[in-house]
Amino acid sequence: MTDPTHPAVDRVAAALAAQGVEPRIQWFDDAVTTAQLAADALGIEVGQIANSLVFTIDEEPILVLTSGAHRVDTEWLGEALGGTIRRASKETVKEATGQVIGGVAPVGHPAPVRTLVDVHLAEYPEVWAAAGHAKTVFPTTFEELVRITGGTPHPVEPPRS
Repeated sequence: MTDPTHPAVDRVAAALAAQGVEPRIQWFDDAVTTAQLAADALGIEVGQIANSLVFTIDEEPILVLTSGAHRVDTEWLGEALGGTIRRASKETVKEATGQVIGGVAPVGHPAPVRTLVDVHLAEYPEVWAAAGHAKTVFPTTFEELVRITGGTPHPVEPPRS
């Protein structure tokens, strides 16, 4: 049986290929809309899931790729970036990424989106990210995520004492 297709997943595959990355997109029978569901389906640690979370900073979209083991401290991150961070509306997510919440990929967007990549993802030799649909993921690395997104490595929460 061949994998199903979806326009957003096709755009992600094309974006990966354009960056020299073989698009090894994996489809699941059921949606994996949380880091825990994706980790369970893959048999990996939740920290290996690169959640694609869209926020706004002073009304501009910003994509934060965070380890599934961490939560974004929006107050702290906003202070670190010199702005106010808020969770983006589903309409803003769709407009900025061309994808819907639960399947937002790091790439394949209509236009570049400012991106931060959680430095904690570097702790794993392989991480997995959504591929444009709630039933899809693809494997990558921290270094590759930074490269293909043009992202900036950045913590998403204050250092623990």
